[in-house]
Parts: sequence; C-alpha cells; structure tokens
Amino acid sequence: MSCVTASMDDIQFEEAARVGQIIVIRTKVNRAFKTSMEVGIKVTVQDVLTKAEKIVSVAYATYVAKPVGGGKVELKPVQLLSAEDHLEHSLAIERRRIRLGYAQVFQKLMQESNKEDTLEEKDAVSTEHTHVQSTELVLPPHANHHGNTFGGQIMAWMQTVASISASRLCRSHPVLKAVNMFKFWGPSFVGDRLVFNAIVNNTFHNSVEVGVRVEAYNCEEWIKDQPRHINSAFLIFNALNDKGELLTFPRVKPTAQDGVRRYHGAIARRRIRLTRKCMLSAKGDKPSDAWETSNQAYLSYSNIAALTRLAGKPGWDITKTLDNVKIWTHEEGAVLSFKVEMQVKVPSHVAFSLLSDFRLRQRWDRHFLTCEVLQAVSEEEKIYHVTSAPMAGHQPRDFVILVSQRQPCRPQEPYTVAVRSVTLRAVPPRPEFCRSEILCAGFQIHSDSSSSCTVCYFNQVTSGVVPYLAANLTGSSKSIEDTALECIKFLELEDSKC
Repeated sequence: MSCVTASMDDIQFEEAARVGQIIVIRTKVNRAFKTSMEVGIKVTVQDVLTKAEKIVSVAYATYVAKPVGGGKVELKPVQLLSAEDHLEHSLAIERRRIRLGYAQVFQKLMQESNKEDTLEEKDAVSTEHTHVQSTELVLPPHANHHGNTFGGQIMAWMQTVASISASRLCRSHPVLKAVNMFKFWGPSFVGDRLVFNAIVNNTFHNSVEVGVRVEAYNCEEWIKDQPRHINSAFLIFNALNDKGELLTFPRVKPTAQDGVRRYHGAIARRRIRLTRKCMLSAKGDKPSDAWETSNQAYLSYSNIAALTRLAGKPGWDITKTLDNVKIWTHEEGAVLSFKVEMQVKVPSHVAFSLLSDFRLRQRWDRHFLTCEVLQAVSEEEKIYHVTSAPMAGHQPRDFVILVSQRQPCRPQEPYTVAVRSVTLRAVPPRPEFCRSEILCAGFQIHSDSSSSCTVCYFNQVTSGVVPYLAANLTGSSKSIEDTALECIKFLELEDSKC
C-alpha cells in the first residue's frame, strides 16, 4: 500500500551536487516498528569526467503506511539478508530513541538558554527585516496518485523561501548545510494553497538558522482565514565569497517576544546539532566527550552503536581456545581489538542482569579495585568511577565510564552492555591515578537455550588495556583467560542461588 512521510531526522549536507554530475540515491527500509518504519537514504554524487564518487548526505526518514479509508496498519518485520542489514536494524532502535527524546532534551536546553540574556550588539540587524512570505498552489505534478503533496516538493519550496530570507543578511547566495526537525503535522492536497513564512532566528558567525512555517488552506479555509499548520523546519545556511571562503553573518536582534523565543531556540538546536555531528560522525568517536544535557542521547547512541559495529566486523581471528573460553583478535589498520567468548550455563537474562551492574564486577574481575555509581541517569544508563590495580612498572589507573544497557527487541537479538569513557567536570583526574580512556568495550549476550547463553566481551585496545593484552599475547600472563573463567564461575554461582 502507499506510504507517507511522517518526519525526517536532521539532515547534514557534506558535499554539493552540481550541474553535469550524476546523483545516485539508494534507499532501504532498515527496520519496521509497530506502525512506522525507518528508511535509510544515502545520496552520492559521481563526476562524469573523474569518476570520483562522494557522499552528499546520509539521512533517515520515518514513514507510515496509508491504507485506503485511513486507520493504522501494523507492519511486518523486515527480513535481514546481510551483515549490513543486521547492523542498521540494530542501530535503528537507537536512532528512534533519539527521535523520541529530542523534545525533552530541547526543553532542558531552552530552560538553560532562557536564563541567559539576549546579546544586543550595536550593529545587530533586526530579524524582522529577514521575514519572507511565499504562496504556492498545489497542482497535480506536485502530488502523488492519492493527491497528497510530495514531502520533497514542500521541502524544495521551504528551501527557496529560507534561502531568500538568509540572503537578506549575507547579501550573497546562501548554501544549505543542514535541515533540522523536519516534521509533518498534517497532509496537504491538490488545490490547496500553501503559505510559507520564513525568518532568521539567529546567526552563529559563519552560519545562520532560518525557521520556516508552512500553513495550508483549501478554498473554504482561505475565505475564513483558517489555516492548517502542516509543517515546520529549521534550515541552516553558510555563505561563500568569490574565493570560496566562508562569509561572516552579522549578529541579529529579536524585536518581539516570539522572536526572543526563536532566538534562544536556535541556540539550543545548535548545541544539539553540533553534538550530533560529533557523535554520529563516520570518523569515529572522540574519547572523553563531556557528559552534558545537549549530548546525553547521542553519547548513549554512539556507545551502543560503536559496540554493535565492533561486534559485527568481519575478520576476527582466534588466538587462544580453552574448554569454555575463546579469545579472538581483530586488526584494522592501527586499531587492535579483542573478543572473549564464554559459554555459560545460565539464562541470558540472568547474565545480563549480573553483568550490567558494574558494582558486582569486583567479585570476579581482579583488575577492578573500586567501582562507584556517579550518576544513575536512567534504568539503562549509569556513569561509574572505576579504579584498577597497578601492574608492574605502571601507575594505578582510573576511569569514568558510561554504561548503556539494552534488552533485545526481538528473540534473536542479543542483550547489550556497552561501555565508553566520558568526562564529568565534578570528577577531575587525581594525581594518584593515571586517568585512562575506554573507546569501545562491553558485552553482547546471546541466548543458546532457556538455561545457557554465550557471553562475548569486546574491547578496542587503548593505553589502559595494552599492558594486560600484551602480557597475555606473549604468554607471560593468563590474565584474560583467568578473568573469563572467574566470570563464568561467578555467573553460574549466582544463578544457582536463585
């Protein structure tokens, strides 16, 4: 049956497509939820002469089925055919968490931003001078076979009116760099008049945010002046000079109460946007990101995503095998990771409950000296401070880590406990410890039967782990095997008490 767009995740444009180049668009349903689905969209551009291919954008859209007569349709799960399918399927649930939690994060940041005074600079430009209004009539080429206006057509009209608004500040041709919070609040149809109102909300040195509101009228609504609010979005532009250098936008000043709200809203959205760009960048995670209101959802996402990607990488090599323990290593360029696979005679949910509480880890991992909860963020996210025993010639180490735990959404999916370092201002490094980092670590727990499971521990090697792994690989220590056997013993003993 037909489907309609419900919303678009924030879109970042990495490369501009130009006349004469070939645009390639690949789309795929990553995951079906109960009544909605996530569609991944990858846009690349190919140069005919050089044959070079560059990524323009990777985006994610939420669609819902539109049956005849209305109502909601429960969707069947997608069939996963490749390792990439499984990876995107796992990450789709994390991206959905970010969508659902966006409003709450935004409201927190708005409360913080509202406490700050609006900056008033002498040469600031009134935002009212940037207001642009445009009216479009929806014709048959603008709509699908049901008569609903194409979402892409609305976005194109929005970009046009927003570009004019931005150009009134920079006096140049703005370049669209991102689209935030593109959500459809209702449909529009052939014959509707769409009114677009665009205005600059705020400027940030080399970028400007333009807010666009779209209202629809049919003939009767037009006469009665009763619009339907169908769409809103925020578009971010840069501007370039003749040499391709970024231009600086003048500061703006809001002139009405609603303008003040939009001014502070732009600041909050920029904080979220910059955090998202950092956290979801394909270039990898940066260690010790600060744990702040603006980035909590994205740090949790990147924590789960990094472990899921590490577990799904091909090319793991077995280095050691015991009765119930296997140790694997993985090399990718200069990055070394290891995996410890343990066969455990306990139900998977019991192993998950015991391994996700890091306060219990001292009972089976002798590398943990102390472990205290710094913040119980939620049932699924906790921040711990861990200290470890020194090895010969090394100072004792400490870690501030985020532990994110997820239960499977489907029976064949694993339980996940992901670990990465974060920075808390309240817990600075102490001279008696060497503050160390964890880039990516954690457990995946796969159910084998009602009374057994396979526990896989992963760790992307950093300086804090090198001494233990090096000694293990050279045979001078059996630290990893011994710890794995203690983990199995601990899990089976605790299960027997239940």
